[in-house]
Amino acid sequence: MSLDSVTQSVDEAVSGFFEPIAKWLGEVVFYTVPVAGTDLPLIVAWLVVAGLVFTGWFGLVQLRKFKLAVDVVRGKYDEKGSTGEVNHFQALTAAVSGTVGLGNIAGVAVAVSIGGPGATFWMILCGLLGMATKFVEVTLGVKYREVHPDGTVSGGPMHYLPKGLTERFGKNGNTLGKVLAVLASFLILFFGLFGGNLFQVNQSYAQLVSVAGGEDGALGSSAGALLFGILIAAIVGIVLLGGIRSIANVTSRLVPAMAGIYVIACLIVILVNITAVPDAVTSIVEGAFNPEGVAGGVLGALIIGFKRAAFSNEAGLGSAPIAHSAVKTKHPASEGLVALLEPFIDTVVVCTMTALTIVIANPASWGEARAGEDIGGVTITSDAFETVLPWFPYILTVAVLLFAVSTVLTWGYYGLKSWTYLFGRSRASEVTYKVVYTVFAVAGSLLTLQTLIDMADAFLFTLAVINIIGLYLLAPVVKRELDSFLEYVRARNAGRGTGDDEDQESAKTTV
Repeated sequence: MSLDSVTQSVDEAVSGFFEPIAKWLGEVVFYTVPVAGTDLPLIVAWLVVAGLVFTGWFGLVQLRKFKLAVDVVRGKYDEKGSTGEVNHFQALTAAVSGTVGLGNIAGVAVAVSIGGPGATFWMILCGLLGMATKFVEVTLGVKYREVHPDGTVSGGPMHYLPKGLTERFGKNGNTLGKVLAVLASFLILFFGLFGGNLFQVNQSYAQLVSVAGGEDGALGSSAGALLFGILIAAIVGIVLLGGIRSIANVTSRLVPAMAGIYVIACLIVILVNITAVPDAVTSIVEGAFNPEGVAGGVLGALIIGFKRAAFSNEAGLGSAPIAHSAVKTKHPASEGLVALLEPFIDTVVVCTMTALTIVIANPASWGEARAGEDIGGVTITSDAFETVLPWFPYILTVAVLLFAVSTVLTWGYYGLKSWTYLFGRSRASEVTYKVVYTVFAVAGSLLTLQTLIDMADAFLFTLAVINIIGLYLLAPVVKRELDSFLEYVRARNAGRGTGDDEDQESAKTTV
């Protein structure tokens, strides 16, 4: 029996068993209500409302404290002897690597195809709102993190939900928090294995095959797929063994590299078509309030834009606090401010650059997709770049591979923290997880298991319901932490510091 027939049989067997479950779960989690001629997913509304609430609660913190957040990333307010494993810049890049990925390339193309150029405007707005939510959850992640005897750190909703709710509400809060923590750990673990690992490897392999001669090319065979899977698994396994320090060292180089490659390519297309920029911006703004051919009109464009942004930056899902919790700091809110830069980079910058490139280049495939033809998002984005850069599919392949590897690494770390919360931190437990995760990376190039990936998406957004309830209940804690950090900043700026001002320059991170 050939490898192809084996993998196809596994795909069909898994899909046949889990498809009814995935379909039911998707209908529940992504339940929609008809509004003004279009369907509004309640989970998207849940995330957007959270962004609005926290934006108001903390007085536009994402705008008022943006410069301070950048200063913190640069190391201006680092403190000597702070507990943690990585600096602010490394924590940010590790978390960003988990959100910036194929969704920024393919998902945005789908959004502007269904919602028109106007979807871009709402995508940006949702990204700005998500900055406030990310600030809240990451501040809590650092506040209630667990520092182990060996110096390693564990954080995330599985820690701040039980600890925070117990601190605020006593015994009843403890019971609720523990139940929510177990659920959060399981949901993150499941998505990490399928959405954060298998899917990323599968899609990056597909892109590599497409530029290497297709199914008849050197990599199109089962042997080629297996070789690619083993290579990715080896990279992931080696880096994962080093923990968050190793992951942060890799992502702190990969994330700027992949973002730089992609943004430069976008800028080239934009500059070559510089005369078309004013019209493109006009179409984005006008399309947001007067879209043509979009189901549901303005609301339809708004929902599509919000949905793409919410799925892209993961604000409110509780995943990013796991990476941010490893930061070296004595003030939880300092990393909360750093984290609010994450949706800005992911959605306001990268997603917007993709959308603007497509609108300006106006490739034929985009027009066909808007007319209702089924065209993949990666194809539309690639075609937009190809109007100026005929060789861009090769550059896109490099970007996709970098996106995929960094995402697999970060979700490997997220999954490890969930696994150890559920099954303990023994060496045997951690090795077992790392072996399982590595095997999934190999399987990613051989299998699709689309049904399980769909189910993983539903699980991840179920986490948003659990997590945001906790964020609402613990928001007063975040307010106190923010006030404490701002007082430290004022003292430091006034020269009263903490006695380690002389170490300030040496502590700065070179970005």
